[in-house]
Amino acid sequence: MSAATQAMQRDDAANPAWLWVEEGRQRFAAQCARCHEVAAMAGVAARYPAWDERLQRPLTLGQRITDCHGRHVRGMGDKGDARATDDARPDARAALPPEDETRLALETFVALQSRGRPIAPPADARLAPWRERGRALFAQRMGQLDLSCAQCHEQYAGRRLAGSVIPQGHPTGYPIYRLEWQGLGSLQRRLRGCLVGVRAEPFAADGEEATALEAFLMSRAAGLPMETPAVRP
Repeated sequence: MSAATQAMQRDDAANPAWLWVEEGRQRFAAQCARCHEVAAMAGVAARYPAWDERLQRPLTLGQRITDCHGRHVRGMGDKGDARATDDARPDARAALPPEDETRLALETFVALQSRGRPIAPPADARLAPWRERGRALFAQRMGQLDLSCAQCHEQYAGRRLAGSVIPQGHPTGYPIYRLEWQGLGSLQRRLRGCLVGVRAEPFAADGEEATALEAFLMSRAAGLPMETPAVRP
């Protein structure tokens, strides 16, 4: 990452992701603050994916937001002036897909509260099979180019591809503002871009493969500081 991009990320006034931070701040105050205090969000993003007792599976932070939004917030206005619901509707998880602007804004604002804190994956044995599945996906050759995540982000990390330095692939700053996108995007969007790049079938949005890979990537990045909202080329 160039010095200019690093400087843009460090300067909140210059970081373009701050537009989503402010949107998330407003939405959190209107739709989430009656249940959650902002101060209580410190360190939360650094501990996801985490196990959900009700669904009996791990959820990423974005999935937690869309699940909570679907069960408690849908039907409320932007000012939170309608009564919240607590029904476990079948379509609740589909309420906010990964690139939904509300989900991205809330996820960015919540993750910002963990900026500078070390990634600390939960010591929960129920997550182990998911991390192992993610590890296998990371090592698996995919697509017509027959490449794996590990080849690019471990074996060839630091080299150049199409003029850009290949990173180690640590998910420390998501959601990120990517200059190539000219917008904010989730880790799932970045994974989808990689899979398309090797001519492989992308994972289903919020599917098990994406969740497992994120669980592994966060465990792989344990101890690294959270950077959200990060800026990348």
